[in-house]
Amino acid sequence: MLLTVSTTRYPATDLSYMLHKHPAKVQQTEIKNGVAHIFYPAATDECCTCALLLDIDPVALVRGDNPGNRGDAFALEQYVNDRPYTSSSLMSTAIARAFSTALNGKCKDKPELVPVPMPFTATVAVVPVRGGRQLLEKLFLPLGYTLHAEQHILDAQFPEWGDSRYFTITLSNTITLQALLTHLYVLIPVLDNDKHYWVSEEEVQKLLDKGKGWLETHPEKDLIVRRYLKHQTSLMQGALDQLMNEEQPAPGTETEPRETPKIRLHDVRLQTVCDTLLQSGATSVADMGCGEGKLLKLLLKQQQFTRIAGVDVSVRSLEIAADKLKLDKLPEKQRNRMQLLQGSVIYRDRRLDGYDAAALVEVIEHLEPDRLPALMQNLFGVMAPATVLITTPNKDWNSTFTEDTTKMRHSDHRFEWTRAEFTHWCTQVCDAYAYHYTLHALGEETEQAGAPSQMAVFTKQPLEA
Repeated sequence: MLLTVSTTRYPATDLSYMLHKHPAKVQQTEIKNGVAHIFYPAATDECCTCALLLDIDPVALVRGDNPGNRGDAFALEQYVNDRPYTSSSLMSTAIARAFSTALNGKCKDKPELVPVPMPFTATVAVVPVRGGRQLLEKLFLPLGYTLHAEQHILDAQFPEWGDSRYFTITLSNTITLQALLTHLYVLIPVLDNDKHYWVSEEEVQKLLDKGKGWLETHPEKDLIVRRYLKHQTSLMQGALDQLMNEEQPAPGTETEPRETPKIRLHDVRLQTVCDTLLQSGATSVADMGCGEGKLLKLLLKQQQFTRIAGVDVSVRSLEIAADKLKLDKLPEKQRNRMQLLQGSVIYRDRRLDGYDAAALVEVIEHLEPDRLPALMQNLFGVMAPATVLITTPNKDWNSTFTEDTTKMRHSDHRFEWTRAEFTHWCTQVCDAYAYHYTLHALGEETEQAGAPSQMAVFTKQPLEA
């Protein structure tokens, strides 16, 4: 695995100051499962090249926290895989470790160089590209790069086997060093469509931080988010919602200065759900499809809620939620308020009997439509809490970013409802069960398309005497 970064801007040795690596020394830094070597093949005033060479221990990689240990990996992946030899997410990790100051836009000795665009050429060898040359062009050309991609054949002794998915890529652009490293950090694992470690909510923030200023306007934004977060729907939803709220105006467009930072849609959604649950008077809440526990974290802060259940079909999500909530470190009284359960909103679960309220936050659209009657029966007929909150994307709002009426916001969505369709479904619920409902817009509204998300609050009706 090799990355080289070169510049010809005079004096080219300024690159060494920006990378905070002395050109006369060969340096090493430890990374997980290996060592990164940093050295300079060339260092003159006319041309300076810095190389990052990774030496990965295949045995340590297998023993560590990596895809070969996943339950969904194929049987021999621990023994037959390309991870120690290709520039994948391991290279991104090494970039962050070896060039952290440059990646974060800092330079101690020559800070004036940080915002200066320079002619850079970066070469990465070899990169697994799941999508071929077309994907490389779709990702890098919109960012202004000149791309040269050399595709390698599977085996020189058997040319009839054809080409492999491995490329050596060379990228040229006049750009800041921080932008170059940021693009490589994000897009290398996107090309591979895999990562050597478990992706959690922390990766969402990394993506938003590193993608600031370019990802929100990239034409392949959805693909980048989906692949970077390893197709984890709950994480993709939050990331794309936040990117939608952070889109910058087109160059030359006059805008009013912002007095306060914009609140992210997902934060608005979660806080609105929490506030509505508080107003309902509920003391026990079941978060159905809790994911990694963002809503649970808000609920746990409210002493009104004496009994909280986080329910999800994914055991791994529940494990991450427990870690995020630090349940093992909470005082016993606090810990006893929270229960994490593997389960589904469409199946009867006696452990959920007697809860005052249930919340489904961006969950229902991930179910097949033919499962909705089972959800309706279990949620409103069996569990039958006094209050039910359901949030779901507003399909009408999709018209603000696409003219394709069949396009959904995420590949895992089985359907998306317009405001009229959501209203119709809510009415069906209340016709079948003793509830009434109110609808609420979530996020900034437009006159034609409404808000990005919508929430229904169902309230159980008292039995007639």
